[in-house]
Amino acid sequence: MPNHGPRARRAVLLLATAVGGALVVTRYRAWHLRWGATSAEVAGAMPGDELLTRADFVATRAISIAAPPERVWPWIVQVGFRRAGFYSYDLLDNLGRSSADAVLDDFQHPAVGDLAAPMSSGDDDRTSFRVASIEEPRSLVWHKPDSTWAWRLTPDDAGGTRLVTRLKARYGPGPFWPITVLLMEIGDFPMMRRMLLGIAERAERPV
Repeated sequence: MPNHGPRARRAVLLLATAVGGALVVTRYRAWHLRWGATSAEVAGAMPGDELLTRADFVATRAISIAAPPERVWPWIVQVGFRRAGFYSYDLLDNLGRSSADAVLDDFQHPAVGDLAAPMSSGDDDRTSFRVASIEEPRSLVWHKPDSTWAWRLTPDDAGGTRLVTRLKARYGPGPFWPITVLLMEIGDFPMMRRMLLGIAERAERPV
């Protein structure tokens, strides 16, 4: 009779590797989708939640900043390509241009319906969000038909700010679906983490 020992061992090893990889990915996803946020923040409502009731991707991240909301707010409203950048990895999301280290007056007065946070050249609905709601300096919501990006700034007892952001996205069918999933599930977190740290770094600088 043929010896199936080595073949069986390889099959078991491959299966174990696949299962182990799936567990790692699942645990990593569960961690990064709530980086920095408390259980209450993850479970709680955010401004703009009602704009996208069904989402395949929901990430709630948060950071505590040693500056009041009034000093954090200007850095958020001006983000975007050919604006202030994203305070993240500029080579990847800003064509190598350094993100702004100063408040840019041209982008400090957004209104509902305005284009916001353009991701690439051409400030239009293909590359940008639109402002859905704004309550300066406490909350801001950007939206597209298939995604929302919300910000909430809450003052704390020490004179600082608890900054919570929630990104929701729905994966639609189409030829770019695999790229979209890869960008959201893998590329989003390191960029978003660095962005939050970049906002904190700028807002905490002495005035």
